[in-house]
Amino acid sequence: MRHADLISLSFKTVASHKLRSSLTALGLIIGIAAVVILTSIGRGIHTYVLAEFTQFGTNLVSVSPGKKTTFGLSGATISTVRPLTVADAISLSKLENIVALVPVLQGNARIEAGNKQRRTNVLGVGSEVPEVWRIKTASGRFLPAGEQNNPRAFAVLGDKSARELFGAISPLGKRIRIGTERYRVIGVMEKKGQLLGFDMDDTLYIPVTKALELFDRESLMEIDLLYKGGASVASIEKSIRKLLIARHGMEDFTIITQNQMLEKMDSILNILTLAVAALGSVSLLVGSVGILTIMTIAVSERISEIGLLRALGAERRTIFQLFLYEALALSAAGGIFGVLLGMSIVQILDKALPALPVQIAWPYIAMAFMVSLLIGMAAGVVPAMKAAHLEPLEALRTE
Repeated sequence: MRHADLISLSFKTVASHKLRSSLTALGLIIGIAAVVILTSIGRGIHTYVLAEFTQFGTNLVSVSPGKKTTFGLSGATISTVRPLTVADAISLSKLENIVALVPVLQGNARIEAGNKQRRTNVLGVGSEVPEVWRIKTASGRFLPAGEQNNPRAFAVLGDKSARELFGAISPLGKRIRIGTERYRVIGVMEKKGQLLGFDMDDTLYIPVTKALELFDRESLMEIDLLYKGGASVASIEKSIRKLLIARHGMEDFTIITQNQMLEKMDSILNILTLAVAALGSVSLLVGSVGILTIMTIAVSERISEIGLLRALGAERRTIFQLFLYEALALSAAGGIFGVLLGMSIVQILDKALPALPVQIAWPYIAMAFMVSLLIGMAAGVVPAMKAAHLEPLEALRTE
């Protein structure tokens, strides 16, 4: 018998028992749909996080105090052999291929404006934040340059901070109190939203030297450097290391390029997506048990049919292929309907929950479908072998 005939007969057999076939394939349908939904959410989060992380640009290098082997913000590592100072930042800004630089110190303080007060994030930064971090002022201007030694008490508000403290009134030129000192508001930043859980709009910017006094710190949290697009990252990193070792006498700092951060984050997010795919695949195992059970029952019910086929000259291989193709037909149908169901649910989630990032992960969908076919093949082998080894006369006696 030709393979085309065997495949056609297998699908007709599956279609002739609609209810039984549907219930058998249900486990695979749920499993495939779960894989599609979970991997789409995982891939969506992956893309969203990387997009959020790269919105500041890609030509960035971060220097933080203390020698560490992991990446991330260094707010907890302020103490070091020698503090990372504003003078270090000024020296780094003079290096070749460095376009702009931002010294950073983060803290939290109570802000007062008239009879209103609230606690908010305070960032001590330099004047080149708009260029390095790619954020703009919605009104007014950002902190002026060249005030490292004797900075004026200027402040720039984030969008949310401005609304919370001043409402609909323009805060430009108004006075606010941060700690024990009064600051004049000279600008309001554009609405930026969340960045990896950090609310950029609920933020206040002041000169970094003022922030060091406010929080009684000696060391900066980090220094972010923007370098020219065509420059070599390795040469930039080498020149930064050479300069800071000359100033500190030892390598008591950590240099992290944005490429390193993105590679590490990408690997973590890939593992997350793979983990949720594995979680959804548990249902596929349930589906394989269903196929194994129903094919074993089918062999028992169709012993006389097998005997007749063998009596008419069908070889053992033909009987084996017939039942194996039936198992594959079940798994293929389950896989197709599972993919369609999963993609439909993903589309519904995308429309109903726009805040939830979802993105169809085609490689995982293709992998899940192939796994469903392998499950059908594996589950159908034992019943097919059992059917193929039945003796024609013994099988016909059951009629």
